[in-house]
Amino acid sequence: MSRKEYTIITGARQSGKTSLLMALFNELETTEKTATYISLEDREILTAINEHPENIFAYSPRPGKTALEQGSPEEIIYLFIDEIQYADQPSNFIKYLYDKYRENLKLVATGSNAFYIDSKFRDSLAGRKRIFELHTLDFEEMLNFRRQYKLIEELELIRSQEDYISSRHRELIAWFNEYLIFGGYPEVVLEQDQQEKINLLRDIRDSFLERDIDESGVSNPDKFYRLLQLIAGQTGNLVNRNELALTIEADNKTVGKYLYVLQKCFHIDLIKPFFTNLRKELTKMPKIYFNDSGLRNIALNRFYKFENREDRGKLLENYVFSRLRDLYNADSIRFWRTTDQKEIDFVITTTFDKGKAYEVKMNCQGVKPVAFKKFLEQYSGYSLDIISYNIHQNCKWVLKL
Repeated sequence: MSRKEYTIITGARQSGKTSLLMALFNELETTEKTATYISLEDREILTAINEHPENIFAYSPRPGKTALEQGSPEEIIYLFIDEIQYADQPSNFIKYLYDKYRENLKLVATGSNAFYIDSKFRDSLAGRKRIFELHTLDFEEMLNFRRQYKLIEELELIRSQEDYISSRHRELIAWFNEYLIFGGYPEVVLEQDQQEKINLLRDIRDSFLERDIDESGVSNPDKFYRLLQLIAGQTGNLVNRNELALTIEADNKTVGKYLYVLQKCFHIDLIKPFFTNLRKELTKMPKIYFNDSGLRNIALNRFYKFENREDRGKLLENYVFSRLRDLYNADSIRFWRTTDQKEIDFVITTTFDKGKAYEVKMNCQGVKPVAFKKFLEQYSGYSLDIISYNIHQNCKWVLKL
């Protein structure tokens, strides 16, 4: 908040952006600072700022001086804008305010897919903004929302002490299984009835995803939903656009657009293969993961118990991806795969020629790191952890990650 750059909070619909923005506004209101909260779902305000950015000051105090005026600093005005992507030209709107009022106006805004997809966004706002991507709740946040404070303390001990053995293993796993099935959308997490959780996820899929489709210019929603269902079943697999195109009866370019929209709407991530040769990395097929397992499961309409599912391994691998994404970032995650089908699920480079590798297994019994000898010989600067759902001496328990 203290930096001059304007703050943009992005993320999937219903991930909690508005709640976070309101919390920041309410916190600032408790001080003597001047702050205004505006939503561009208000058609009157939206029409006004589309006519000219200066019209925003009919709804917010105007800064005392512009960036070009000299003299002692004036009071900083804080302006919180929700759903800024609804503006006709959100990038130009932000650029205008920053260039003219940056000394005395701090803008914090939320923006969803249409705003982020705008190819001019990054270039036109270079040096003027900081982007924060808000994901749905992680497992620890889910426990916090459900007021499981003792379990949070237990989870912190598990993660911080290598040899710590939890006495609440079964309780944690029960909550973890719920998280793997229903995901981390805040409203879904807070709902305790299983059928209502499913109804909420169905609403997210049908109502909010429909808005993503409309705003992204997708002309055939049926094929888009069919693609979503297909890739949900292929979580953790290589993405073969040609096969997907044949299945949904579309061309390769259309499949590429649909995947791009799902990425820019913050629903999926595509991770590239790990190569020291950049050309190979860019041309080989990526793997696909969902940013929320609840959305993945509603796409397949599968909500039976974790222990009875045939896709347990996919859900576990998707969770490990999400955890690594939060610990590092999605852009740094790769996977390793050879022509003879040897594979490491996740590889992260931390410094030049050094990093960490992770292989995910439901059951670690009988699995040893020596099975991945080729990778360790080829990349001696990388460590390897086998992440397991079950506790085993040769592996790292998933909740220790």
